[in-house]
Amino acid sequence: MQDTPATSSVPGSRSQSALNIQRQASAIGGTSSMPPSLKTSPSPAPAHLKPKIPNVRRMRRIISEDAEWSLAIVPLLTELCIQHIVKNFQNNPILKQLLPEHQQKVLNHLPPDLPLTVTANLIDDESYWHRCCIKRWPVCHVAKHGGSWKRMFFERHLENLLKLFIPGTTDPSVILDLLPLCRNYVRRIQVDQFLPPVRLPTPPQAEDQSDSGSEGEGNEPEKDHYQLEALVAGLKHLEELDLVYGVKDCGMNFEWNLFLFTFRDCHSLAATIKACHTLKIFRLTRSKVDDDKARILIRSLLDHPALEELDLSHNLIGDRGARGAAKLLSHSRLRVLNLANNQVRASGAQSLAHALAHNTNLVSLNLRLNCIEDEGGQAIAHALETNKCLTTLHLGGNELSEPTATLLSQVLPVNTTLISLNLSCNHIGLDGGKQLLEGMSDNKTILEFDLRLSDVSQESEYLIGQVLHANREAARQRTLNPGHFMLSITNNGPENSVG
Repeated sequence: MQDTPATSSVPGSRSQSALNIQRQASAIGGTSSMPPSLKTSPSPAPAHLKPKIPNVRRMRRIISEDAEWSLAIVPLLTELCIQHIVKNFQNNPILKQLLPEHQQKVLNHLPPDLPLTVTANLIDDESYWHRCCIKRWPVCHVAKHGGSWKRMFFERHLENLLKLFIPGTTDPSVILDLLPLCRNYVRRIQVDQFLPPVRLPTPPQAEDQSDSGSEGEGNEPEKDHYQLEALVAGLKHLEELDLVYGVKDCGMNFEWNLFLFTFRDCHSLAATIKACHTLKIFRLTRSKVDDDKARILIRSLLDHPALEELDLSHNLIGDRGARGAAKLLSHSRLRVLNLANNQVRASGAQSLAHALAHNTNLVSLNLRLNCIEDEGGQAIAHALETNKCLTTLHLGGNELSEPTATLLSQVLPVNTTLISLNLSCNHIGLDGGKQLLEGMSDNKTILEFDLRLSDVSQESEYLIGQVLHANREAARQRTLNPGHFMLSITNNGPENSVG
């Protein structure tokens, strides 16, 4: 007998296997027909032409278990590269090597909290620094910083560091390490708080120690506040320095020594501003600056090559300090001087008036809230007869009365440069108001004249207002038609010279 195939000994085994294959094919969307290998054909198909049965379990595992599997189109290689650059920018800041359009895409996706050591000297894009400023400060006045968001960020960042610096506790490198990053962008420093060093309590003294009065000498700090010398020396473009020596929001911890501007502070600050040849504006307000300290500061500003504005308002400066300021007017190019709310009296005002009579640079003088009285007011009025540059004068709250008004009424027709005059909160009186009205009737240049709370009658104040309105309208016409104004002067010139 011949041997038969193994399949013939099990009836129906071949048909059962074919049925199972058909069911699997149906489960994956195949046809219900039998596989080609089971169909009867004259000659079986070659092995390489037989269709392969897909691995059903593997396909389902890929689709159902791969969390990143998606039908979306694969991003462009450029986008993938930009994403990688942004993700690793802190460790590998690639920017200048990219094309401009790719640079902008990278900048738009960079986080605003990257270290300044990476971004300061690399990124100049204003939109990036705009995002940095908005994230850090809820209110941003970029116009106060020259319209530059990058300049605003570094100026305010530096100011915050100075406000929170505690001498003897904070590491000075916190501020000095910022210099290489911000020196090209900081043009203004405005600090309204300087913290004093932490003063440790005095240890209890031994009973047998003699009371020689020297037990407190060891507690005197070497430096009372942060010294700006090293910082300002590194800022080559600094133009404005606005400082207040005091502490804000001290609450129940109030002590008078929190508001001390010591002689060490004064000498250090004087050396700082003297060495800063680019400084144009210096303000030191609300810091209890007296005559001695004011003279130290002013002495350092004599012959300063760039200073244009000095503001020492809301301090304790008296006549000696005012005489120092008068000397400064003769040895500088100062254009704005503000000594408001100090203790200047008649003697100091007379010194300022003497300097003002010969000065050719100062355009604004503010002596508001002093006590120069009529003796000082008359001296300044006399100076206005010869001064040809002052445009703004504020004498409000100085105990002035009718004698000053009388002399001013004689000066107003002569002076042709003064534009704004403030005599508010004085005792001008009814007669003084009438005399000022007479003087204003022949004045064509003053556009602002404040006489509020000066005991002037309403009629005089109203008529002076009418003169001011006419002067403003004439000034507006000169601005709109400068050619016509110059032509009228030229035409009237020969007639006036003959007459």
